[in-house]
Formats: sequence, structure tokens, C-alpha cells
Amino acid sequence: MRKFLFLLVVFTSHWTFSQTARLKTPWTDQVDPQAPLPEYPRPQLVRPSWQNLNGQWDFAILPKGSLPETGFAGKITVPFPVESYLSGVQQTVGPDNELWYEKSFDLNLDRKGKRVLLHFGAVDWEAEIWVNGVAVGKHQGGYDAFSFDITDQLVKAKTQKIRVRVWDPSDSGPQPRGKQVKEPKGIWYTPVMGIWQTVWVETVPESYVTSVFSNTDWENGVQVFYPEITGAKPTQEVEVLVKEGTTVIGSFKGKVSTPLPVKLNSPKAWSPDSPFLYEVSIRLVEGKKLIEEVNSYAAYRDIRMAKTSDGFQRLFLNGKPLFQYGPLDQGWWPDGLYTAPTDEALLFDIVKTQEMGFNMIRKHVKVEPARWYHHADRLGMLVWQDMPSGDMGNRWEVRPGVIREGVEKVRTAESEAIFKTEWKEIIHEFKFFPSIVVWVPFNEAWGQFKTGEITKMTRELDPTRLINSASGGNFEMEGSTVVGDILDLHNYPDPVMPDPKIFGEKSIMVLGEFGGLGLPLEGHTWQQKDNWGYQSFTTAEELKARYSILIDDLAKYIPRGLAAAVYTQTTDVEIETNGLITYDRQIIKIAVEELRKMHEKLYK
Repeated sequence: MRKFLFLLVVFTSHWTFSQTARLKTPWTDQVDPQAPLPEYPRPQLVRPSWQNLNGQWDFAILPKGSLPETGFAGKITVPFPVESYLSGVQQTVGPDNELWYEKSFDLNLDRKGKRVLLHFGAVDWEAEIWVNGVAVGKHQGGYDAFSFDITDQLVKAKTQKIRVRVWDPSDSGPQPRGKQVKEPKGIWYTPVMGIWQTVWVETVPESYVTSVFSNTDWENGVQVFYPEITGAKPTQEVEVLVKEGTTVIGSFKGKVSTPLPVKLNSPKAWSPDSPFLYEVSIRLVEGKKLIEEVNSYAAYRDIRMAKTSDGFQRLFLNGKPLFQYGPLDQGWWPDGLYTAPTDEALLFDIVKTQEMGFNMIRKHVKVEPARWYHHADRLGMLVWQDMPSGDMGNRWEVRPGVIREGVEKVRTAESEAIFKTEWKEIIHEFKFFPSIVVWVPFNEAWGQFKTGEITKMTRELDPTRLINSASGGNFEMEGSTVVGDILDLHNYPDPVMPDPKIFGEKSIMVLGEFGGLGLPLEGHTWQQKDNWGYQSFTTAEELKARYSILIDDLAKYIPRGLAAAVYTQTTDVEIETNGLITYDRQIIKIAVEELRKMHEKLYK
């Protein structure tokens, strides 16, 4: 029966997929299907010896539990999700089926005396990997990178073979999935399955640097580095060199398991106005022998909650209060869905956001590739990072501070474990990036559970950033204080703020979502009619006039204690047309210069 089912699927699906680009971006036709997204995928830890495996892979869609014993259905362009136009397939898989990939490739790296690591930027949701017919591991989690040491599975010949099985229950399962649903509508979008970030290999020595991140000791002018070493030996040490250009301005050598504090004389702070980044070299040594050297970078910056002279808690960046204002950024693309068509496209949204006069982006229930955060670091864009939501269905109590039985989600032990595991991985992987200043575990009670426990866990994993425990959600209290650092309300379309008499002394008061002004533009929408916004308009002039009123009203709340606000949203997404930019990135609905001028009053 297994073989019969397989043959049926192949016969009916072999290149019969509907390949229609509903919308194209300026970069759609620039994608090289043989070598898409060729850039180095891990800018926070750079090695010279690596090989990109993006491009043409064989694929098959089979009933769950079947095997691709007699062949594959055709070609898919990795790393674009199978549902996307740029994948070359554009087919929904569903929770009853599995997606299989296979690729034979020539390993063009010198592996003599080296280990070979196989990296996946992200695969949604469950991935099982074989190399040359040998199982190397399984991973669950759609938003965190993972890797396997495949040295022992490689054959002596140059050509190697990788096989990947992917299963994703979409909104049938409890796993983090963001806004993906099997039946898209309104603010819910097309499901995404499979490999959606770069696949690559690199060679490393027997002992090697696995990861590194650093924190700023603001009061003492010190940057503290925390490198992690795989295969470390007791006789080995790690040396960190901090550079301005090519000049070493600070260094520290210590044991592999200890923090490495580097004193900086007259350090240069990183901020939206001056996003200065130090170049960093991490050297693993054994006596006088250099085991390996990798390149990274660091930013000297401090984020904390503190009171201003008016008695309100504010967001302090580098010792000074800064009103943070940015768009809700979904990170979706009409051609690649979860995956931007090119690195230039990935950069585009951040650049335009900055040109519009925003200084922050709230990355909404999605995690981006590492290069996105690297671009934010380079440009000086502050980031509030959401945890992708899942296992939804609980009630949303909109009155802040009111906790009732049944408001939080009662999750199964499996569901809780899935959430905690992936959130830990996301924080561990992305706390490197200085642009991220706020963690957001929950949005609007979407799967919100054990808020106090998750906030405590987040704090323990990263005590250097602020925590917005429940953006627009249910606010758990400890005595008279909201759990976490921020009290965050959502309201559409007009701005509001928490009651400063109740919360102003103990919490940072934030408007976490507002606006949602919709303007569908013919020829630039996901569907021809029945598009949607929280409040819709027919002309750009009407949209601009209404947006201007919102900004004027928003500005009035800042002296009353409002510390930050998030406007919905950066771009249109599918039928949701409340973006400042169309989904195809072809039109900016309000001129960049006019937006920037409107926003100036918020920072005075």
C-alpha cells in the first residue's frame, strides 16, 4: 500500500503544480534558482571555509509514514518554502503528508584533519536528516538554527547525498507557528512548511568556537564576551581581540569556560544615531599554537528601565531616555512567503523603515534569518523580538491587571515543553545581536500560559534586556506590579495608553499596537477585492490625513508617561492592506519624507 500511495502522488503531482506569481517584488526575477541567497548566513561568527547548499533539490510530497523508495516528483528551489512561488512548487502539503528533500553535491572543502558541520538556518517544523543513507538526527522547531557533525557519515568520494524529511501540523498542532493557518483569512496567512533558510556546510578543527555573544558593563567601560567551545581541552584558552578598524584597542585571554571582560578606553556607544560596531576576533589557542580564529563583532550599548524626572518609567538607551517608535513588522513576502527573495530585499524593509523616521521595529510572531538582525545592527535599528505564537484559543482579558481563572491557556506538558525549548533556543541564538532590546514572549494572549514562570525563565536566559511579557495580553501581577518591565496595550485605530496613576511609577507604559489604516491599491494586492484593514481608505490623501491625526494624538501621551508605540504595520500582507508599503514593495503609500517629518515631534 505504501508504494501504491507513493506512485499515485508522484503521477498526479509531477510538475502539475500551479506556478502563478500572484504578486512579484522588484527582486522576484533576480533570484537565481541554481544559487539563491548566496550570502554567508551567520555574520555573527564568520569562518572562511564554508559551502552554500541552496539551489535545486529533489522533492516529493508523500502521505505521512511513506518513504520515497522509487524516486522524487521534481525539483524545488531551496530555501524557499514549498508553498511559495519562488520554490518552483507552490503546493500546500498539509499535516497528513510529509515533504521529502534530497540533494547530491560535491563537497568542495578541504576536510583533511577537519570536522564537517551541516547547518540548517531554519526548517518548519520537524526535520529528520540522513547523510549518505545514515541518520544523523532530528530537530523540532521552525525558527531556530540547528546543525549536525556529519564527518563520520561522509564517504571518501567527493559526491555526498543529503536527505531531509519534514512534517508540519500547521495550526492542527501546538507548536509555535506565528500567523500560519491552513485556511488563510484576515490577519492569518498562508502556511509555511519545510526548509526556509539557508542550508550550508563548513569545516572546523576538533576543538572549535560554537558561538559567542557579549554584554556591555556600562558603568565600567567593559565589554564581556562569552564564547562557547565544542571539544575544548583543559590546556586550551580563548583570546578575544576588540578592534577599531584594524587597530586592536582591547583584548583578554582566559579559560574556555569563563567570561572574558575586555576594558575599552573611551568606548564608542552604539545607538540609532551612531550604530558603531567593533570588529572582534576570537582565537582558540593551546600554548603558542593557534587552533582557530573566527571573526565577529560587538556593540557597546546599554538598555534598561529607569525613571525620568517626571516620575515615569522610561526606556533608557545608554543612560538616556529614548522614546521608541516603530512599525509592527510581519516579515512576509508575496513571492517567498517566510523567505525574502534576496538579501537586498531583506535589507529593504529596514532601510525604508529607518528613512520613514522610525527608530524601532517590533518583529511580530516571527524570527528572521541572522542576516536580518545583522542589518539592523549595522543600521542602528532597535528591535523588539516576539516569540512566534502557537496553541491558541484562550480568552483575551483586555482590562489590565485583571486576572481571572481560565484567561491563561492550560497547555499540555508536551505543548509547554515545545514552547520552552524553542524560546530558549531563540534567546540563546539571537541574544548576540545588540539591536534586540526587548523580548516579547506572548502577544494578545495567543497561547499565553504561566506568564510569571515564562517571564522569569526569559530573565534568567538574558538578564541584559527588557521583557514585555504580554504585548496587549493578560497582565499577570506580582502584588501591585505587572510581571515583566512593560505594560503594553493594543488599540485600533486610535492611540491610547495605560493609566499612569496606576502603572506609571512601576512599569514602562507602551502602546504595543495601534493604527491599522488600510489602503488597497489596484494591481498591488494579494486578491482583487475584499481586502481588509482595521479602518480602510480609498485615496493616499485620506490615509495621510488620518495618519497625521494619529501621530498628533500619540504625541500628546508622551509627556503623560508613554514610553514607546508600535504602528500596524510595515507592509501589506496577503489580504491585510494596512501596511505603509504595498505587499509587493512597489509603492510606499505616504511619502518617506512626509512620514519622517511627522515623526520628528515624537522624539523631542
